[in-house]
Amino acid sequence: MKTTSLFTILLIVISATSIAQSNINHELYPTKEITSKYHNDWTINHYKKRIKTFKDDPLKYGKIVFLGNSITEQGRNWNEKFNTNHIYNRGIGGDVTDGVIKRLDEITYYKPKAVFILIGINDLSSLHYEDTDQRFKYIKNVPSVKYIAKNILKIAKIIHKKSPKTEVYVRSILPTRRDYLNDDVARTNNLIKTYETKGYYKVIDLYTEFVDDKGALKKDLTYDGVHLNQKGYNKWVSFEKPILMRFIK
Repeated sequence: MKTTSLFTILLIVISATSIAQSNINHELYPTKEITSKYHNDWTINHYKKRIKTFKDDPLKYGKIVFLGNSITEQGRNWNEKFNTNHIYNRGIGGDVTDGVIKRLDEITYYKPKAVFILIGINDLSSLHYEDTDQRFKYIKNVPSVKYIAKNILKIAKIIHKKSPKTEVYVRSILPTRRDYLNDDVARTNNLIKTYETKGYYKVIDLYTEFVDDKGALKKDLTYDGVHLNQKGYNKWVSFEKPILMRFIK
């Protein structure tokens, strides 16, 4: 009798899992073949893994989406940070603006109350390698500052067109402790602010909160010069909470 009961429970679990998988709308997600020319080899593989994770835990209607790269992904449980259950983490480590554009269908389909975007640093720092006479040679594959800012505007336009009631916020790109990047970060942020006047998004100026007097990421807020430590995330949450709480009932 006990064995029969266990077998019945197992069948129910398997059936429920199968039903859940069959209910996934695969058209909302990029296929395995879809990647950006600005994705490096590591990102190509990680992108696919994250898309699978998103399929396993799809969005729900009317929630809040955090959209971005590893800085968003490494925030992990944003709900815990903001003391809510409304936030979905759609960060993908290594992702670029083109990669975000390719995965907007899920977001616009579920009509979130708000989307908070932080993207662009990987566009500015993308390194790839080519095999020349069996020697690996690293090459830069970096789009222009204007290309990146226009892509961010494009992301906001797509969301606005397909989900017009969704409020879109673009976070300014954070500075780094890598001097060769910071001028372009500042230039991109200036364009992001300029394009705000077109009315498709509002800017959240995280950059000003995180930059030191030399134009670099404050040393005590990062563990590697790009990504944030716990103190950095705490500062982010404290700064942004008044904005986000408007969407949480």
